[in-house]
Amino acid sequence: MAVAGSASRERVGEMRAHAPDRISDCRDEYFPFNKMAPGSSGASARRSKGAADSGFLGLRPTSVDPALRRRRRGPRNKKRGWRRLAEEPLGLEVDQFLEDVRLQERTTGGLLSEAPDEKLFFVDTGSKEKERSRKRTRLQKKSPLQKPLRVDLILENSSKVPVPKDVLAHQVPNAKKLRRKEQLWERLAKQGELPREVRKAQARLLNPPAPKAKPGPQDSVERPFYDLWAPDNPLDRPLVGQDTFFLEQTKKKGVKRPRRLHVKPSSAPAVEVTPAGASYNPTFEDHQALLLAAHEVELQREKEAEKLERQLALPSAEQVATQETVFREMCEGLLEESDGEGEPGQDEGPEDEDGGDGQAEALRVSACLAAGEKKTEQQRRREKAARVRRVQQAALRAARLRHQELFRLRGIKAQVAQRLAELARRREQRRLRRLAEAGKPRRLGRLKYQAPDIDVHLSSELSDSLRTMKPEGSILRDRFKSFQRRNMIEPRERAKFKRKYKVKLVEKRAFREIQ
Repeated sequence: MAVAGSASRERVGEMRAHAPDRISDCRDEYFPFNKMAPGSSGASARRSKGAADSGFLGLRPTSVDPALRRRRRGPRNKKRGWRRLAEEPLGLEVDQFLEDVRLQERTTGGLLSEAPDEKLFFVDTGSKEKERSRKRTRLQKKSPLQKPLRVDLILENSSKVPVPKDVLAHQVPNAKKLRRKEQLWERLAKQGELPREVRKAQARLLNPPAPKAKPGPQDSVERPFYDLWAPDNPLDRPLVGQDTFFLEQTKKKGVKRPRRLHVKPSSAPAVEVTPAGASYNPTFEDHQALLLAAHEVELQREKEAEKLERQLALPSAEQVATQETVFREMCEGLLEESDGEGEPGQDEGPEDEDGGDGQAEALRVSACLAAGEKKTEQQRRREKAARVRRVQQAALRAARLRHQELFRLRGIKAQVAQRLAELARRREQRRLRRLAEAGKPRRLGRLKYQAPDIDVHLSSELSDSLRTMKPEGSILRDRFKSFQRRNMIEPRERAKFKRKYKVKLVEKRAFREIQ
């Protein structure tokens, strides 16, 4: 017979036997007051007091450092006390013993000192059984189906400790209430009463419902297809002839779709065919034409950047405003206006006699009113006659103009035809402009549409196969730009991340302790 595990079993037994003695020695070392008897507390206290007074300042030559004594008397119910005790030799031995116990539980499923003999010993039957076991292992190695994979072996649980039972998984909510209800129905079942669900199920078994007829293929063939948005929709035929107000109040009248919903926002195609120069194996002429188009785009972009720099650049030394130029600009126009001023009566010309008489009469009337005098009867008659005269003169002038326009019918017709032709020409221009702008992106938001860059490979980047070709562009960006070009979404820019609150850095206590 061969013995296996006896050494480890004896070692574990010795450690378990000596562990209480070591713990008691540690308690005697760190807690000396535990050794005192209940009756000798006063004598020992007096003896320690006299011994303390014998030395210089109460200190003996063999006394312990007060700082160390205070550190030993620290709190033992705090984490600091636990850490100090764990660093002691006894604490290290206890940790080693517990780690050994856990290792035995993981590997063997329990302590070796408590394991039965069948697990620790085996019977050696000779070389025949060994040869048979070797043959079986060789066959198992040859069969690849029975050998587990390495990834399965890594993920396999190698611990012999049983998994703790999940108590929450076995708990049932309202278990007490449900158990009481089951007991109630058991008592009612003995009396002949059944629950409502059971009675309904028995009624359905006794009187089964009639099976519904499933629509056959002929029903789908007989039902014709129709346009959902057509005016003769069969779903709307029962509502034909009903009162409009009744349909609006009962919400059976559909909302009228505006005409713009039936028109595409842009006539541009959804997918534009790239030029021939963008192929993975283009001809020399097509590739050079595409390179020229991309070059012109870059030149235009550089010109716009240079123009912006010129507009924002500081003026040269010759163009810088001096004090003299600023004073001349501030006095601009003041000297010319002062030279052109003259007497108010110089440019006035002779007035007509009729106008002078009417003005004089008006001045006299205004002077009378200013003086607060009342108009005379003669003045009222003259004002009335003047009003009648003005009305008659306006009527005669209008009649004379109408009479003259009869002889100008041919000229008026020519003017009307010319005006209509001009309106027709403007209308045609607007129609052509709309047709030209139908395929262009409109201004839908605060940003303008910017055409994407031309995806083109340089001559050195061309490849002779699709495998070695370097990808250019992005399908997602191309579809996004296509939506903007077809006026389906407004041009957008990437939102800038703006933090609402300032980031506050806090140094944790554990990090400070490590430092």
